[in-house]
Amino acid sequence: MAGFKGQAEYSVDSKGRLAIPAKMRNVLSPDAKGTFTITRGFENCIFLYPLDKWSEIESQMRELNSYSRESRHFVRNILMWADEVVLDAQGRIGIPKPLQELAGIDDKALVIGSLDYIEIWNPVSFQQYMDNQEDDYETLAERVMGIRR
Repeated sequence: MAGFKGQAEYSVDSKGRLAIPAKMRNVLSPDAKGTFTITRGFENCIFLYPLDKWSEIESQMRELNSYSRESRHFVRNILMWADEVVLDAQGRIGIPKPLQELAGIDDKALVIGSLDYIEIWNPVSFQQYMDNQEDDYETLAERVMGIRR
């Protein structure tokens, strides 16, 4: 399966609806059934997982040690924000108000493909995040990807 990639800035209407780019909708597996799990991401963004990928995440969480304080804390943090959203006929999803507030999303949102999931950002927050990265793109690529043989 091809992954989500690219970026697009869209308006968010007064009901919190956001269009998902057609090129990202086209990557959705039939197993997702046009449904996503939306939840808190990292760096104050929102994660949008297709239903089939979210099932894999839930399976991983089920394997965590429920006697571990850290595991319980993580599971609570991701699931307390989680909700199912379904694409409407116009290719939009509704962003729950608490997640809009968490990510600082008002009338605009930046939608970024991240392989298995989609990130939704406040465009200004994303630019600030990018501006505050210590490493340039080349240094980061070298350190993360390295030389593989």
